[in-house]
Amino acid sequence: MKNPEITVRKSDYTNAEDLNAIGALINVYIEDEMGGGKILDQQQQKQLTEALRQHPKSIVLLACTGEIRCGMLVAFENFSTFTVRPMINIHDVIVMKEHRGKGVGRALLEAIVKIADERRCSRITLEVRADNQVAQCLYKSVGFDAPIPEMYYWRKNR
Repeated sequence: MKNPEITVRKSDYTNAEDLNAIGALINVYIEDEMGGGKILDQQQQKQLTEALRQHPKSIVLLACTGEIRCGMLVAFENFSTFTVRPMINIHDVIVMKEHRGKGVGRALLEAIVKIADERRCSRITLEVRADNQVAQCLYKSVGFDAPIPEMYYWRKNR
């Protein structure tokens, strides 16, 4: 059920409060047990927001309850060679702890699905930790599921 008090909109890179929220929310995620890593200092937060602003295919959505920016979804549009259509990869879904379980994550996901529909994307992808059952339940409730055949997420750190 949608919470009428939650609004989701694209980040406004000319709005200082939006820029501050992006940095603060990414640190919420980094500090979370499902995140990990070292929080970004103010300079790194500024670099992050500038890089997201400059990236031609970034999608940064902010969820708000009143004036509080309580959630963020960061995604990137890509291209599927198999479907010859765009696709979207969700990179981060972040909800402040005190706003979890209130529909913020669902509102963010529903907003990115709408954007994908508008852009005629063939699919939306995301990665989720195997031990993050709460997120997996949310994703499944919005229609996400593991692909068949299941895929592995691999990386090479540099």
